Amino acid sequence: VQLVESGGELVQTGGSLRLSCAASGRTFSPYSMAWFRQGPGKEREFVAVISGRSNITHYTDSAKGRFTISRDNAKNTVSLQMNRLKPEDTAVYYCAGRDYYSSSWSQASNYNYWGQGTQVTVSS
Repeated sequence: VQLVESGGELVQTGGSLRLSCAASGRTFSPYSMAWFRQGPGKEREFVAVISGRSNITHYTDSAKGRFTISRDNAKNTVSLQMNRLKPEDTAVYYCAGRDYYSSSWSQASNYNYWGQGTQVTVSS
């Protein structure tokens, strides 16, 4: 099973980026998938999650109104559209998936599959 992120790059404050995560080796369509990030000197933190077939979403407070998580189950992909980016959004962004049902979704330990990460840098 592999999760491969793409789309991270250097962008100016106020800009936009779209991160993508392509999954292979199994289907994640019944299960939640999420994005986490880890900034310099910080712990990995939850950003957004989207549930399996019902596409219910949740966001960390700093992402609400600026980020949108979506998924395409036919393509086994999940995306994160990030608008109005700020320097504090600078981090390595990780795609996370799991192959079980759980009511918990905001902790890294809730996921058993991870991508390698993609760097997002927002310049001031």
